[in-house]
Amino acid sequence: MYHQQKIGNFGEKLAKKYLIKKGYEILALNKQISHKELDIIASINGFIVFVEVKTRLSTDLYLAEEALSMFKLKRLKRAVSSYIYWKEINADLARLDLIAITINPLTKIAKIKHFKDII
Repeated sequence: MYHQQKIGNFGEKLAKKYLIKKGYEILALNKQISHKELDIIASINGFIVFVEVKTRLSTDLYLAEEALSMFKLKRLKRAVSSYIYWKEINADLARLDLIAITINPLTKIAKIKHFKDII
């Protein structure tokens, strides 16, 4: 496993713990849909929430939230739409969130930013 994959996997674990602490129920992790992976599918207050997780080290050139390019967002929206259609979910009760995690490798402290309803 590559270094960046390890950081990504660690970030997804942190995001899962964060969501559970905030009252979300985790429905699925790393769900493959049409050549795209949905990192976390959760529910809260009757909503289905699709969560994209981006993790970066504080020493990286770009912030974690900057890692979601328009191309990636477009593919992600297609995957969410496919999942909604496949599971017959009311689209008005679904949203896409971004959790951006920045880890300081020296202090081992992670900062989590939760952006709700990004599209």
